Amino acid sequence: MTAVTDRDHAGDRWDDGFIARSRHRNSSKGGPRGSGRQAGDALIDDALLDAALLANDLDENENGDENEDGHGHEDGHGDGALVRAVSGVGSDGGKAPSPPPSPEAQALRTRLDALRQLVGLSRTRLDGKTLAEAGRVLDEAAARRGLSPQHTVVAIAGATGSGKSTLFNALAGVQISETGLRRPTTAAPIACSWSDGAAGLLDRLEIPGRLRRRPRETSEAGALRGLVLVDLPDLDSAVGAHREHVDRVLALVDAVVWVVDPEKYADAVLHERYLRPLAGHAEVTFVVLNQVDRLPGEAADLVLDDLRRLLDDDGIALGEHGEPGATVLGLSALTGEGVGELRELLGQFTQERGAATRRICADVDRAAVRLRPLYVADGHSGPSGPEIGEAARAEFEDRLAEAVGAYAAGLAAERAWRRNAGKACGTPWLRLWRWYESRRAPRSLASLALMSAKGRTPGASAAVPPEEEVTARQRVEQAVRTVADEAVIGLPDPWAQAVRETAVRGAERLPEALDELAVTLGAAVAVPGAKPPRPAWWPVAVLAQAAMTLVQIFGGLWLVGQIVGVLEPKLLPPVLFMVAGIVGGPLVEWACSIAARGPARRYGQDAERRLRQAAAGCGRARVLEPVAAELLRYREVREQYATVAAGGTRLSTTRQ
Repeated sequence: MTAVTDRDHAGDRWDDGFIARSRHRNSSKGGPRGSGRQAGDALIDDALLDAALLANDLDENENGDENEDGHGHEDGHGDGALVRAVSGVGSDGGKAPSPPPSPEAQALRTRLDALRQLVGLSRTRLDGKTLAEAGRVLDEAAARRGLSPQHTVVAIAGATGSGKSTLFNALAGVQISETGLRRPTTAAPIACSWSDGAAGLLDRLEIPGRLRRRPRETSEAGALRGLVLVDLPDLDSAVGAHREHVDRVLALVDAVVWVVDPEKYADAVLHERYLRPLAGHAEVTFVVLNQVDRLPGEAADLVLDDLRRLLDDDGIALGEHGEPGATVLGLSALTGEGVGELRELLGQFTQERGAATRRICADVDRAAVRLRPLYVADGHSGPSGPEIGEAARAEFEDRLAEAVGAYAAGLAAERAWRRNAGKACGTPWLRLWRWYESRRAPRSLASLALMSAKGRTPGASAAVPPEEEVTARQRVEQAVRTVADEAVIGLPDPWAQAVRETAVRGAERLPEALDELAVTLGAAVAVPGAKPPRPAWWPVAVLAQAAMTLVQIFGGLWLVGQIVGVLEPKLLPPVLFMVAGIVGGPLVEWACSIAARGPARRYGQDAERRLRQAAAGCGRARVLEPVAAELLRYREVREQYATVAAGGTRLSTTRQ
């Protein structure tokens, strides 16, 4: 139950303030108005006075009531001026001028900006559920940074019977939260603010105005100026709505005071559901062992040591020996033992005004740990990040060249060059014989191949057998899979999947594009429409072959003249001339074929290189460049993640 109850007192009816307001209005109507006072001003004054009277009546009713455990307040504690509802009058709604940011706040701003860019760059690559936690951290950080930096919101949480409400009242110096034996006692969060200007923060926690209080005005209250203390329901309450209140408020406050008792300090619900998941929030965590007055002798120290051991097992860094971390101490809220020490620690903690920043930093650390598998993999991706290596690029281009038939096209170009050389440097009789054979047996296999080669144009090509077309497509797909597997080495699974999908999308029309290259450029290279360029020695070889032919003709005519009787019969000279021409022609042709091997090979290699470069350019445009762009995007998000996780290695927040 909460401190505010809607019930009648045993002896009299609870005055809700209507009587006092009616008396005030009656007296105001009957009495004279001050000079210059307008009717609107009077109505505003009446409304403000009504709100004050209502709050005072509520407090008097609450403080005058006796607790369920049989203990009542002292006479001085029933004064309504000591405990009053926090109204919005005179407050800034939770917003105040921000002081110059500290280095820690500037570092946090850098990390939040990096997290925001990280989420933006990853939306098209990762699903929304994966980025939901990071988005929630950004939203809550923006909401908290937009509210008062002068206040520190601290929640008091604990299990049933731990005495957190008693501790809450002890710190406030007055009975605010109802205590008693019946459970659950606290049904909704109750807030106590030591200074004005916290209305916006309490609105964010969804704490209604009737559950907002102010502490007793004492000399010790000034040390807690800026503190907003929130008493939560039991975290192990049987009522589901109570646990929902706890989870909601714990996600929004700047710090938490966990109250445990000697009987339930090792409760599994507390450690497994709350302390262990919030281990990274050690700097904004207080763990208080209440009811130490029930432990005899040195038992309190033994229980505290065991509590520290459990917290260490939970991964919570302990702030001992001057090291930053969680604060652990023992006290008795009933007797007041240790309460002053906790009040002093909370005062110092509040005056530092860094709790909100440290809480947001811890939330960012937690989000970074959860996002790590999405941006960091165990594989080695090289010093410059994941990329397509030169070996992978070369292998990819080789496979594409093989698929497009670059090597075969180069051989065809080489043969075409040597064939042209043979035509130019061959003996006329052999060329005439070849022409005769092609005319006499046009349907022979060799002749058909020769005619097909002669009649082929750059725009025409023979039909590719189906099995060769399937093999070429398989080669292209294998090349794409190989280069994608090489590119995703060292990438997390989501980004590896994105790279593979990019490669597959780029390769959808790649076989068809390579086929077009093979039809156009490949045919033009294999059987060029124009004659290949001739080397410098080619005219000399042609002249030598012509000379050998002339020598044969001269020798033949000389011999015919001797036979006819026109010339003097000398058989040896014309025979020598004819033999020289007959032997010299093939020798010249053979020498030209030997000399043509080098230029023909270079011409074929140049043709193969042109077709290989064309296939490689097609592969780069469709596969390699999109994959490289995807890897560049990953390097960008990895840099942003490195900035987000920059504070995650601090021992002050997370035990490594």
